[in-house]
Amino acid sequence: MTEIMAGRALARIERDFVVFLIGIRINKPWKFHKWWPVLTAMPRMLKELERAPPEAGFLGHNGLGLMALVQYWRSFEHLEKYAHSRDHLQWPAWVEFNRQMKDSEGDVGIWHETYCVRAGEYEAIYRDLPLCGLAKAGSRALLTEHQDSARQRLNKKP
Repeated sequence: MTEIMAGRALARIERDFVVFLIGIRINKPWKFHKWWPVLTAMPRMLKELERAPPEAGFLGHNGLGLMALVQYWRSFEHLEKYAHSRDHLQWPAWVEFNRQMKDSEGDVGIWHETYCVRAGEYEAIYRDLPLCGLAKAGSRALLTEHQDSARQRLNKKP
């Protein structure tokens, strides 16, 4: 069982970073042959990214259920380099998806959102959870008495 880290904690990343959300929506479940390859490609890509050296810029990921996940990257340039690299699993999976979907309007939806986050312009808090999310991608720190509210953690004046 995963170790539960008792108490309240926050996440820290000392510099700018990128949050990349990606997901799939199966619009026509009976078209198994259209969505199964998309659904099974992501775990292989995540394993590849987990094995990547630090200079690849991948910081980690967190699932949002079977159909979506969050990825953390050192920079937009790192994310873009991976996405466009023909030496990694993402490019051929993307090409194959587009080939499969060429005449399949509406069978499978995919989406992504990219957020470039400036250092200190985020807030993440965890209580009684295993190491996850931004705290896993960066580092976890215990809350101090001066970080009790989101406003305090973000250093926002009232």
